[in-house]
Formats: sequence, structure tokens, C-alpha cells
Amino acid sequence: MEYKTQARQHPTLSPEMQATTTDANMPRDPHTPHVAPRLTDHDDPAIHAMEAVYGPLTTLMDHEVTTWTPPPGSGGHLGRYLWTDAFGVLNFITLAEELDSSKYLAFAMALVTSVHDTLGRTRDQSRRLDHATDKEPLKGGLRIGKAHETGDDGDGQYHHYLTMWMFALNRLSVATGDPRYNDLALQLAQAIHPRFFVHGVEATRMVYKISVDMETVLNPREGSLDAILGLGVFRLLQATAVTQGRQSGLLKQEIAEYEEILRRDGRVRPSSDLLDLGMGLWATSLFPGEEWAQAYREASLALAEKHLDPQSPLLQRDPSHRLAFREFGACLGILCDDVENAKLTDDVRSVLSFWEHHVAQGKGESVQPISKVMYAACRHPGAFKVSYLLGKKLPEGL
Repeated sequence: MEYKTQARQHPTLSPEMQATTTDANMPRDPHTPHVAPRLTDHDDPAIHAMEAVYGPLTTLMDHEVTTWTPPPGSGGHLGRYLWTDAFGVLNFITLAEELDSSKYLAFAMALVTSVHDTLGRTRDQSRRLDHATDKEPLKGGLRIGKAHETGDDGDGQYHHYLTMWMFALNRLSVATGDPRYNDLALQLAQAIHPRFFVHGVEATRMVYKISVDMETVLNPREGSLDAILGLGVFRLLQATAVTQGRQSGLLKQEIAEYEEILRRDGRVRPSSDLLDLGMGLWATSLFPGEEWAQAYREASLALAEKHLDPQSPLLQRDPSHRLAFREFGACLGILCDDVENAKLTDDVRSVLSFWEHHVAQGKGESVQPISKVMYAACRHPGAFKVSYLLGKKLPEGL
């Protein structure tokens, strides 16, 4: 396969994106420095994993790139699944930077449009979700994309999926220099936030899952990372908005409520679940210099050393009883931390090498799209790091 290096271009925005602003032709920054391609392996396993989900990418001609739409391969309802596609967008941003090829930004933008057009609508696709309009397409939130409409594992909305999607929109906004993607993330944040909060007489708490129409609580427990991810991502959206000329304090009230949850809980502790462990470790990068985040990071790394040891009970299980994407979550958190720990680094390599065989051979659980995109992220975690987008103006204080 041959990679094509192109001058950076900004593909035509969809009508959905144009609806978020009165100026659909906002100027781009012409001074973005050229960064030489850093990824040169034409047989890179991460790219193969992405192509297994999103179809041929590296061989597409220019005219095919401009008309590309993502195939229904993300493993969810009508082919879209919010968590998988959030990773897909972030991976495309990384590939755009690593290959210095704007076509991967075109793929990311097309994937965003597809997700909003599918998961931002009812399951029969007859209308937008309740509260959403053509002008404000994310006011109704976004469906998870579960295969079944109802039941214990039925469709609805997850807070942590939504915040990960907001992060992907924010990174795309920075990568393209287009504030409208961050505007959409802000729109989504303001729409879903109050639906996940229950204000009691004695305390405020969060819920884990709500219905597609955002009217009913489907799972009342609190997610172990929801407040941390919410606080970190909402701060990022607000800070980015200021650098893009928007007013300050757009999420002031929402941020205060996340802070209240964390104060109530006192000392937050990392989870032994590998996915939560890794994503929590990743989230600490959103809180540089904060004492509680440093303590959380150190505790997370200690747990990771225990659970990712090749002789640990978790990794000694038969592959049929292991979940690749959960282990990839732990690996991603460590890789984004840039930890200087040779043993832990070797353990991460060992986990990735173990699953690489299964991913390449299409064996077992690892063939799931969610596992493939998370594997690709582990191989090239770039855009998951807030400081990654070189030459782009980062929000002050981050």
C-alpha cells in the first residue's frame, strides 16, 4: 500500500456543520507549520486495524476521499457505535499528523457527520432525537448505538461515551482550526449534563445511563469515572472556546457541579477494572499540576503494575475469558502517561503483542470493532494526548 502526502486541505463542511454558524467560510490559519511524516511503515498494524473497521483508506484516490462515507462497520445499530467511532475520529487525527496527509482529516470529518446523522436520530431514522433541531443537532444527545432497543443492554445514552465524543470533537476542532466542532461539543455538553445529575436534599449525585429521549434513568448507579471525565473534558471545551474567540465561562455551572461531586467523594480512587483503570489514568493528563490527580496517577500506575504483569491472574486466563478492548484501555492510559518504568513498558508491549496475533488472524473477541480501534490507538496514541497537536494553539493553562 502506498501513502500519499498531500498539502493540508480542509474538506467541504456538511450542511450540519454549516448550520452551527452564520459564517460557513471561516478563514483558516495559513501559518500552520509543516510537520514531516513520522509514520512510514506501509504495513503498519494500526492502519490495518482501522481499515478492518472503516474499509480501504490508504489506496483511495483524491476524488474517492472527497466522497467517502464510513461503512457500517463500527459494530453498533445501523453500523455506528459512539465509543468505537470516537476512537476512530481520534485515530484519524493521529494518522493525519503522522502521515502529514489531510485526507485522514477528511475521513474524521465524514465520520463525525455519519455519527451525528445516525446516532443523533431515532432508531428508525425518521427524525432527530427529542430536543434537537437542524440548527442545534446535538441538543438531544447521541445514542450509544446498542444493537437492541430495550433490555439490560439496550440503547440509551452513557455519560462516559458522550464525554469521549466531546473530546474527539474538541481535538478535531484544534486539528482543523475550525471552532465549529468545539461549538458542537459545547452544545452536546450543555444538553446532556443536567440529565445525568440528580439533586437531592443532602447531596448531588450522577447516574450512569439514561434513555434515548433523556427523560428516564435506566441505571441509577454512579460511574467510577463520570465526574472525572466530565470535569476534565468540560474544562477543555471551555478553555478551547476562549482561545477560539467565544465568551468565557460557557460551562461554568456544569464544571462547578462536577467539582461538587469530586469534593463529596473526597479522595478518588482508581478502579481495578482494566478499562476504567486506563481511562482514569488517561484522564489525569487533563489535570496537570493538581495534587489529587497526581495521587490518582500514582495509585493507578501501581495497580497497572500489578494487573498487567504477565503472571497476574487477569492475564493468565484463557483468551476466551479476556476482553481485548479492556486491556487496551489500560495500555492506552500508560502510553499517554509517558511513564518512565521499563517493567511496565515491557508489560504493555507484551499485552499488545499477545493481542496483535489475534487481531491479525481475526480470532475471538478481538475481531470486534471496538477492540480494533482501541488497538490502533495503543499503537499510535497521538491525539489522545492534549499536547500532541504540534503547531496548534493550545488553550491556556493546559
